[in-house]
Amino acid sequence: MQIDSAGKEVPAADTGAAADPAGNGAATCPPTTTIAMAGALTGPDAALGINIVNGVKLALDQHNKANPGCRIKLKEYDTEGDPQKASQVIPQIVNDPSVLGVVGPAFSGETKATGQILSDAGLVAVSSSATNATLTKNGWKTFFRGLANDDVQGPSVAKYLVGTAGYKKVCVVQDNTDYGVGLAQSITAGLGAAADPACAASIKKGDKDFSATVTKISGARPDAIFYSGYYAEAAPLVQQLRSGGVDATFVSADGTNDPQFVSQAGGSSEGALLSCPCGPGPDEFSQAYEELNGQAPGVYSVEGYDLTTILAAGIDAGKLTRPDLLEFVRGYSGDGLARHYQWNADGELSSALIWVYKVG
Repeated sequence: MQIDSAGKEVPAADTGAAADPAGNGAATCPPTTTIAMAGALTGPDAALGINIVNGVKLALDQHNKANPGCRIKLKEYDTEGDPQKASQVIPQIVNDPSVLGVVGPAFSGETKATGQILSDAGLVAVSSSATNATLTKNGWKTFFRGLANDDVQGPSVAKYLVGTAGYKKVCVVQDNTDYGVGLAQSITAGLGAAADPACAASIKKGDKDFSATVTKISGARPDAIFYSGYYAEAAPLVQQLRSGGVDATFVSADGTNDPQFVSQAGGSSEGALLSCPCGPGPDEFSQAYEELNGQAPGVYSVEGYDLTTILAAGIDAGKLTRPDLLEFVRGYSGDGLARHYQWNADGELSSALIWVYKVG
C-alpha cells in the first residue's frame, strides 16, 4: 500500500498521464549523444544497481526505436556501491564530453563522495535511489533526487508501524553506511517511545554473524525489528533471528526491498514488511521490462525508467549541452509511472510518498 506522512493508506496515482520515452518520434541529435548510469553493477548489492540500469535500458530502447534521428547511447559505470570506487569512476564520466547526464549515483555513500565533482562539472545527476536526507544540503547544483528521502520515509514508516500496525516495542538495528545511519536516526525519532534503546544495535556492512544482536533482541521480546541497511546483511540477519526463536515482525526499507532478500533469506522472509519510496510499475511496464531484460523489475526499476525518460525528453527538446539539459531538468514538471516529478531549488521532489510491501 502507499502511505502518507501520517502512516495512513492513500490511493496510488493514475499512471495514464505518464510521460512516454518515445516522445513524438521526430527527435534529432548527434550520434555521440550519451547518458551514463553509475551504480553497483557487481558486488553484494549489485541487484539494486541492475534494477536501475535495466529500467534505463528500457526507456532508451523505447526512445531509440521511435526516434531514428536520435539514438541516445548508454554508458554503464560500475561503482560496486563503494564510495572510494565511485570517486575514481565519476571523474571518468565527467571527462567524457559525450555524456550529457547521469542516472545515479545509486547509493547514498557514493553520492556523498562524488556529488561535488558532478556539481563542479555542471553535469546533471538524477538519482533513482540515493535517499540519505542530507545529500541535498551540500549546495550541489546538479543533483536531483527522484524519490522521497529518508526524512520522509522514516517518519512515515514509523507512524505506520505505531499507528496503523499497532506495534508497542520496536528494536532498531542499523548498519554503518550513510544510508543505514541516516534512516535509523529518522526511524528512531519517528517511533518515539516505541523505539526501545535497550535493544538498539549496530552492525558493520559485510557482517554475517549476528549472534550478539540476536541475543540482545531475543531478550527484549519486541513486537517488531526495524533493520536499516541492505539486503546482503538483512537476509542472514532475519534467518538468524528466526533460528534464535525471535518471531517479531521483521521490517526494513528500500535497501532490503529486492527479490534477492527473499531469495537469500528463504522462508525466514515470510511476513516481512519492506518500505520504499519507490513505486511498483504497471503491468505493461513490467511485461516490457521482462521481455527486454530477461528478469522482472525490482526496487528502483520504475524510477530508473522515469528519470531516463526525463533526460530523453530534454535531449528531444534540443537540450544538447550539459548546461541546457541541466536547466531542462531543473524546470521540469511532469508525470511518470511512479509519481509526479518536479524539483525544488535543493533538488528534492515537491511531493513524494512511501510504499509498504509485505513478503507473502
